[in-house]
Amino acid sequence: MSTHVQKPGWFTVNVFNRAVAWMTRRGLSVWGSRVLAVRGRKSGQWRTTPVNLLTVEGRHYLVAARGHVQWTHNMRAAGGGELRLGKQVDTFTAAEVTDDDKVALLRAYLKRWKAEVGVFFKGVGPDSSDEELRRIAPDHPVFRVVIEN
Repeated sequence: MSTHVQKPGWFTVNVFNRAVAWMTRRGLSVWGSRVLAVRGRKSGQWRTTPVNLLTVEGRHYLVAARGHVQWTHNMRAAGGGELRLGKQVDTFTAAEVTDDDKVALLRAYLKRWKAEVGVFFKGVGPDSSDEELRRIAPDHPVFRVVIEN
């Protein structure tokens, strides 16, 4: 498994993520944003981070643009969590998508959010070949989300 991680910079942590999370907690989705809540794999405490909820053919996915970050490790351990938008809380289960099944999902994700996250994909974009998308697939975990309520 890849260990690829791109840690966020000061601006992302202290300004951008906080602003998106603040708006999302108040019910204002920014380009499909949600606040992801997942129990920590060691502490058991809820951990939150803003994410983009991708919908393809009626199914929901979470893509880790920055790679194998803390929420992805926690998601593997917990098998699900909550997606929050304002007062709406959707409990979900999650299953990791195999690298071979990521190509179309990464393409859809980049088509929608390349301006925001494209820098994390090593020059690969929505118009890149399947081979290029397949090459970066191991670096970007993708989870299929099944909302329970």
